[in-house]
Amino acid sequence: MKNLMCSLLAVGLLLASCQPKQNVPTDTTAAKSAVTTQLEKFHAAFQGKDMITLASMLDSTGLYCGTDPQEMFTKETFLNSCKQAFSDTAIKLAYAIDKMEIRVSNDGNSAISMEQYNFKLFTPKISWRAVAHLSKTGDNWMIDFISWSLIPKNADIEKLNKALE
Repeated sequence: MKNLMCSLLAVGLLLASCQPKQNVPTDTTAAKSAVTTQLEKFHAAFQGKDMITLASMLDSTGLYCGTDPQEMFTKETFLNSCKQAFSDTAIKLAYAIDKMEIRVSNDGNSAISMEQYNFKLFTPKISWRAVAHLSKTGDNWMIDFISWSLIPKNADIEKLNKALE
């Protein structure tokens, strides 16, 4: 009887330990705030031509895609491109974010952002959209993917197609 009770207890403990862990609710509001702060820091560093801060925010294995189909950068090639662009002191890289959406994963360890803005220096009549992915490492959010694109209004697409003929 003693062996049977011990066996049943052991089986019960084994079954209880194999149950799926309960998901602890993630504070997505805090994560969203942290991601927003990180993106604001990124834009301030970019506009301020701060290579050190930019480098600290980008994941070394990331992919960073520009508006041209040929622009698919590693961290190193993206930073080299920035360094080249930043060397012209006459260029002011000013823009303001018009729209921002952030989606945080259920576990709170990654996020996708979408930002829209008008980069008047390059395309005064066509808006830009940046889509980024950030991953949380400890308490820090690292950018491991960005894709910039031009987003003309649908009403302007025919004009653009004609202009490119």
